[in-house]
Amino acid sequence: MSRYHLEAGIAYWHTQKKDTAEKWRNILDLYNHLLVLEYSPIAALNRTYALSKTHGKEAAIVEAEKLRLSENFLYYSLLGNLYTGIDNGKAIEHYTRALTLTDSEINRMTIRKNMLKVDPASGV
Repeated sequence: MSRYHLEAGIAYWHTQKKDTAEKWRNILDLYNHLLVLEYSPIAALNRTYALSKTHGKEAAIVEAEKLRLSENFLYYSLLGNLYTGIDNGKAIEHYTRALTLTDSEINRMTIRKNMLKVDPASGV
């Protein structure tokens, strides 16, 4: 099995509209195999989101912080998402850092929208 087979499997499960435990278990399993076969920081980051859907945000935070992708806006966006509802202050901090790391206005709009969901008074 190659990386392409695993990525195709991940893509397949993402086409499933229902947000089920089975869907996320399969995605996590495929990412686990992918990372063994061919490690990539972005695949590891994506795996962390799947981990949050299967084992909760707290477990995913621990794994995400091990990645230390300190120059990647997606890393901070994910941490913002994971901290939302657990520590909204940290969520806003991570989203704020993500804003400084992206040059894309579309990405900034998405990050600001997420910040407003966490704290409507954030004024972004």
